[in-house]
Amino acid sequence: MKRQEFLKILTGAAMAASPARAQQSKMGTPETVVYKTVPGCEIKLDVYPRGGNGHPALMFIHGGALMGGSRKQVGTPMLAELARQGYVIVSIDYRLAPETKVPEIIEDLQAAYQWMRGAGSIRFGIDAGRIAVAGASAGGYLTLMSGFCLEPRPRALVSYFGYGDIDGPWLAEPNEFYRKQGLLSKEEGWVGFGNGPVSERSAEKHGQLYLYFRQQGIWPNEVSGHDPQREAKWFDPYCPIRNVTKAYPPTLLIRGTADTDVPYAESQAMDARLKEAGVEHEFITVPGAGHGLVNAQPEDRKRSTERAIDWIQSHIK
Repeated sequence: MKRQEFLKILTGAAMAASPARAQQSKMGTPETVVYKTVPGCEIKLDVYPRGGNGHPALMFIHGGALMGGSRKQVGTPMLAELARQGYVIVSIDYRLAPETKVPEIIEDLQAAYQWMRGAGSIRFGIDAGRIAVAGASAGGYLTLMSGFCLEPRPRALVSYFGYGDIDGPWLAEPNEFYRKQGLLSKEEGWVGFGNGPVSERSAEKHGQLYLYFRQQGIWPNEVSGHDPQREAKWFDPYCPIRNVTKAYPPTLLIRGTADTDVPYAESQAMDARLKEAGVEHEFITVPGAGHGLVNAQPEDRKRSTERAIDWIQSHIK
């Protein structure tokens, strides 16, 4: 596999391929809103609106290792079907690492949610009491974060191949799988980065730096500004698996068994923690699928999509 093709898969661009664009077209034309402004950066979201009032809503969070992607990555059958059924779909941008660190990214997530419950509720007819959250990869991580960092808590969560920690050995040690893709120098990885906050970035642009971080085992350091070896406690508030209580929202986890970016064991561990805390949840395994559910069988994709839709509908009545 060529490096650029590999980067597209590992950074989540696989979810924005041509079949996905066909799904996006079914959702109609979004309305773009600037929901937050910081010096040098407008942070936007796209609303796929409905007429009238009192609509359930879904916040969707794109993937990209917290380092890339954009709100435009919405072409999944789940979102298209929920939009058809009358849900307001809100796909958000957030400031991206490494220029912006995890605490500020979480602040953006909180600001987007409050916008949905406030101005978004008034302008687009969102029922502020019926909001679910879903996301993929890094968006799946932020979805799991939303289970305890948003108030009031969302009604339901769907995490596609997300992760419950950001400081484990799988991230904080050199990754042999990535090292086999051809070692990058620091200069090759960092080219074009570090010039102020950004909230949109192509997968190809950030993929090379992400690959360098994983090869060196420094992704946690670079997205947080802290060293997991020396400052382990700092990471606790930013690891969902350490913040699960009985109050955590009903959660659906979806993961491929052949994921070489985020280990299958990450979802197994989150599944066990949710069970231990007595949280309503379900774990869907997709046999042989990689990150982004690459190589999943059509029937398995269909099964996971239908279950995700059912999960959200059953908890937003």
